[in-house]
Amino acid sequence: MLSDIEISRSTPLRPIADVATAVGLHADEIQTHGQHKAKVSLKALKRLENKKTGKLVVVTAITPTPLGEGKTVTAIGLAQGLFKVGQSVMACIRQPSMGPVFGVKGGAAGGGYSQVAPMEELNLHLTGDIHAVTAAHNLASAAIDARIYHEQRNGYDDFEARSGLTALRIDPQSIVWKRVIDHNDRALRKINVGLNDEGKTINGYEREDGFDISAASELMAVLALASDLQDLRRRIGSIVIGYNLDGKAVTTEDLGVAGAMTVSMREAIEPTMMQTLEGIPTLIHAGPFANIAHGNSSIIADNIATKLADYTVTEGGFGSDMGFEKACNIKAQASGKAPDCAVVVATLRGLKANSGLYNLKPGQPIPDSMFDKDSAALEAGFANLKWHIENVVKYGVPAVVAINRFPQDSEEELAKLKQMVEALPYSVEVAVCEAFAQGGAGAAELASKVVAQCQTPAQFKPLYQMSQTLEEKIMAVTEVGYGAASVTLSDKAKAQLAQFKSLGFDNLAICMAKTPMSISTDGNIKGAPTQFDLPIRELKLCAGAGFIYALCGNVMTMPGLPDKPAFMNLDIDEDGNITGLS
Repeated sequence: MLSDIEISRSTPLRPIADVATAVGLHADEIQTHGQHKAKVSLKALKRLENKKTGKLVVVTAITPTPLGEGKTVTAIGLAQGLFKVGQSVMACIRQPSMGPVFGVKGGAAGGGYSQVAPMEELNLHLTGDIHAVTAAHNLASAAIDARIYHEQRNGYDDFEARSGLTALRIDPQSIVWKRVIDHNDRALRKINVGLNDEGKTINGYEREDGFDISAASELMAVLALASDLQDLRRRIGSIVIGYNLDGKAVTTEDLGVAGAMTVSMREAIEPTMMQTLEGIPTLIHAGPFANIAHGNSSIIADNIATKLADYTVTEGGFGSDMGFEKACNIKAQASGKAPDCAVVVATLRGLKANSGLYNLKPGQPIPDSMFDKDSAALEAGFANLKWHIENVVKYGVPAVVAINRFPQDSEEELAKLKQMVEALPYSVEVAVCEAFAQGGAGAAELASKVVAQCQTPAQFKPLYQMSQTLEEKIMAVTEVGYGAASVTLSDKAKAQLAQFKSLGFDNLAICMAKTPMSISTDGNIKGAPTQFDLPIRELKLCAGAGFIYALCGNVMTMPGLPDKPAFMNLDIDEDGNITGLS
């Protein structure tokens, strides 16, 4: 079989303007960027606001291996399959971050005959939205240190007389706004800024700082959760960058930088339209990771797609304890649009990995032995799939299990897994999906079952209401959602919780940041753990995004590169074509 990039390059694509017109967009609602991608204007939202809203299908998964279980392949294949069974359909996915592209996982265009094309354009820069987020974020960082410098070099009274501005009196020890970069660079997790030659302060005042990856920026979450440009501006202005010497919150609005940050992201708020290999229009927008953010593509993209098509297929990052939980408790409550159906992606190798009988590590290949017949491992790992099905069901959302087939999978084990799902006491459908090898035709059975499940109205219920206290929201996600027996907050987290409540931020959502490799916070614990404690080491206020991060265990907001990064495979051939991208 050809490689992903060879398949992408050998498949003829329609001009993106034709794809946009065919789905119902007007010529003045798109701005093309070359032949195969276009920005979609928010003018389309206003024109379409009174149209009927289509079904929203969220693709989630079991607890994945470090290489993933083919969730994007399944999402793109399902969109193509829905078209094969006679439905109008669009897909919405997140923009790939350069960190994973050059790090471990590689690209995020899907794969085989179920991918978004051209895949190298999607995976590398696209239309620059992540760079716009990075620039806007770091503008605020520059503004913070500049303000501290100018206020402190001759004192606050002199600053006010000189500038005509009110001194913010930012406490350098209470700044919570790190810098960001769109690469995995562990050396930048903790740095010092404002270093000077002896006896000078021209470079500013020294303080401890650090970098997160751009996908973890609050601006990325704001981009994904904003409903329009004005909402984006309001949310950016609400971002808290630190605290003053009296302990009061200082916002980007106070700093006078919120407007310029919004200007930097003015074009990033427009989704980018591309197409699948079978011509299904696909909106790519925002790129938050589900382990350190809310892990879903944008509300704006969903709102456009669900007005243009009867079915919109999107995905939540990692397993249902991650992206799907946040799609329900954060995104759906912000947008007012809940999922109509959930697709839970499972693989034989993923379930065997969740048996606890294999020791998989990030950066290492999947051992060939995992594709051998192993009933004991499959049966032990099935507890994980059962957990994820039950997790979807508790939100009142109809579910379909998609068994993503790999070429090495045996018919016997595929049939056994299907029987195990069918024996569960839930109204859950199951289908083997061969979208990777066959495109939409390989996902037609899955598509038909999704259509059938969407005929049953969802009885959607999030785990908590925004009116509940922060403590109640944390307990709802951890104990009701994950099945944890207890939650332990560090002294630091307790103090932060009290601070946020005293500042009036009790009405925000909770965004759990934890390992995606386990339902618990310990990536080594596989299957469906119970009676575990969930430690929260730190809380982070994201007032603009509308949630509070709860950092659990040793999760990092800046990933590192593995021993053998994916960038080692990338190069240019003699004709200038990219090689090694997957």
